[in-house]
Amino acid sequence: MCNFNKQSDETKALIHLFMTKAADSVGGANFLLELMEAIKAKKPSGLSERNSQVASNHTIIKWNKVVYQDKVDLIRNILDNHRSSENPDFNILSEPNIKKRKNILNMVRTLTPLEFVVAPQNPNDGAGFNFKVFDAVSDDDVKLNPIFVTMFFCSTEFTKKALKYKMD
Repeated sequence: MCNFNKQSDETKALIHLFMTKAADSVGGANFLLELMEAIKAKKPSGLSERNSQVASNHTIIKWNKVVYQDKVDLIRNILDNHRSSENPDFNILSEPNIKKRKNILNMVRTLTPLEFVVAPQNPNDGAGFNFKVFDAVSDDDVKLNPIFVTMFFCSTEFTKKALKYKMD
């Protein structure tokens, strides 16, 4: 999922458009990349920060609920299992193991209300943006939001490629 070259043209375009608009809404690509570096610098994961926020010099990301490390590990495990997948829009509920599927369903219930708000430290830099963990949620189909994955699990190189992507 974090290999930009393996994404479909539609997904590349979606990520490019969103990340370009996101960068513009926080003061530019460098401010967005700086925030992503700050997220990556948090150990074991920026997503499991106690105060539900990560700040860089120019931007801040906040979310409305504490995310425990077991949920982060489960998402990372799902992404690792689908890393070689040619289909970036995979259904995370397609797990054949019943116990693992139950853990995934619990994680989906826990993280569905979660919303991330990214804002520049200086209000003159832009209005900011927000996003959720999941793109689509139904009884038998759940897809991770590519923006969420990009912000918390992909490298900044992935984002740089997304920002430089030229749509046909």
